[in-house]
Amino acid sequence: MADKCPVDHGSHSSDQSCPVDHKSRTTWASVLPGTSPAHPVNASSLSTEREVSSIPRTDNGNWVYPSEAQFFAAMTRKNHNPHAPDMKTIIPIHNAVNERAWSELMKWESGRGGEKCGGVKLVTFKGRPNDLTPKARLMTLLGYSAPFDRHDWVVERCGTRIRYVIDFYTGRGAGPSSNNVSFYLDVRPALDNWEGVKMRAENIWQDWFGSVRSSNTPPQS
Repeated sequence: MADKCPVDHGSHSSDQSCPVDHKSRTTWASVLPGTSPAHPVNASSLSTEREVSSIPRTDNGNWVYPSEAQFFAAMTRKNHNPHAPDMKTIIPIHNAVNERAWSELMKWESGRGGEKCGGVKLVTFKGRPNDLTPKARLMTLLGYSAPFDRHDWVVERCGTRIRYVIDFYTGRGAGPSSNNVSFYLDVRPALDNWEGVKMRAENIWQDWFGSVRSSNTPPQS
C-alpha cells in the first residue's frame, strides 16, 4: 500500500500520515515563494488529496506525498507559523524536486541489475538539514554556497542496500526579487560501504578516461 512520502520530514508516526521533519520544513518554506496575501486561503479549505510518487516501496506500492492539509497541520503542531496560501505553492515544488532526486538516483543505478529483482526500491529516508556532508563542507570552504537542505535515502537493489546523499541547492537564477525558484541537486552514493565506493570510483573513471577515449576516437565516415 502506498501511504507515505519519500522524504523524511520526521519520525514515522503512522501509516496514514506523511511524517514531517519540522526543521527541514522550515528550511524549505524559507526558500520557496509564498502566495500573495491579497488572496487569502483558509486552512479548512486546503486539499486533502495526496499525489502518489513514482518511488517504489519495499512492501509493494509507491510512496505518497503529503496533502496541503497535512503539510500545514504538521507545521502548525510545531508552532512554525505556516501560511495556508503557501501550501498551494510549496506542495507541487516539494513533489517535483523529490521526483528529480529519484530520477538522479536512478541514473546511478542504471545498468546495475536492479531490474532483475523487481527494480530498485526506497527503504528508508532521513532529513538532515543541519548536517553538512564532507563534500558540501569542502565546497563552502572554497567559497561556494552551502546547501539549504540534505537528505539521506537508503535504497535496496536485489538485497544490497546503498545509502545515497542528496544536497539541495537553490539555483543561480533565483534572485531575491523573483518568484521563480530553481534547484540544483547533488545526488551520489555515500562512501560508507564498498558498493558506494565502487560506484563513485567507476563514475570518476568514466568521467575522466571515458571522455578521453571519446575525444581520441576518430569520427566514423
